[in-house]
Amino acid sequence: MSESQSESKSSKEAAAITYWRENVRMLITMLVIWFVVSYVCGIILAPVLNNISIGGYQLGFWFAQQGSIYVFIALIFIYVVQMNKLDRKYDVHEE
Repeated sequence: MSESQSESKSSKEAAAITYWRENVRMLITMLVIWFVVSYVCGIILAPVLNNISIGGYQLGFWFAQQGSIYVFIALIFIYVVQMNKLDRKYDVHEE
């Protein structure tokens, strides 16, 4: 293998490692957000949040029943947009 091929291979490997590192970081961030909204706001902080009423419903109840679902759906769309940007950045996007 020539020196240029070896450099090309090592730069592709470095790019792949960086790509997956950014991908995993983004995924962990989104999972933490989902955990905080669904578990912390919907269960742990529900009694405190129930002191706030929006549209006649207690906020803790809302987080437990609908809020975590809405946040999860929003995170799916955000993940798609962010992954498309990341794929284009590292030239691994689909046409």
